Amino acid sequence: MSDYLLKLDNVTKTFGRRLIFKDLNYTFTSGKVYGIAGPNGSGKSTLVKIMSGLISSTSGKVIHMLGEKTITPEQLHNYMGFLSPYLFLYDEFSAEENLQYFAHIRGVRYDDEKVKQLLEEFNLYDRRNDLLKEYSSGMKQRIKLLFALIHKPYLLILDEPTSNLDNEGKDKFYQIIKDEARLNLAIIASNEESDLALCDEIIYLKNYKAEKN
Repeated sequence: MSDYLLKLDNVTKTFGRRLIFKDLNYTFTSGKVYGIAGPNGSGKSTLVKIMSGLISSTSGKVIHMLGEKTITPEQLHNYMGFLSPYLFLYDEFSAEENLQYFAHIRGVRYDDEKVKQLLEEFNLYDRRNDLLKEYSSGMKQRIKLLFALIHKPYLLILDEPTSNLDNEGKDKFYQIIKDEARLNLAIIASNEESDLALCDEIIYLKNYKAEKN
């Protein structure tokens, strides 16, 4: 098992006068699946963006560590796999070209064997050279998950990961996340009961909505 740790230290986020969450303290460690729960607009996507270094918190710290090594924001993409509804794919590229392109611009290693294994698991290997515009929304969602996994990350942060997936796709996703979490750290932001049922621990953002003094 990897020794990955993500720590939120008094993390607060506001947009203008609007409080999103306040004084969020939590430590995430490898070997578990964690959930971030709340209805639409509760701040789930904001929190995962903060944890993944896409935006900054208003106050507080986010700490990433692998063993004794502190991971800087500039290094984080090498250790993290990220999936979100706002990840953009290119319809004029094939599925495989999308994966290769995003691996290149993010500077992560493209593992041909890992990609082949994942494409086969998601029943997409025979469609890998098809243009993405020919894919259904569920197939595109599977490609986004593949991209999060291709460089064998220590940390997976997944925002609404099963949107557009049918039951078969969800079952496959859940099995993959269970397998990944045996060795690494997985965090799922969702309001889907079946997603949250996969989690060992859940943060409910409603508990961090206290008004500022």
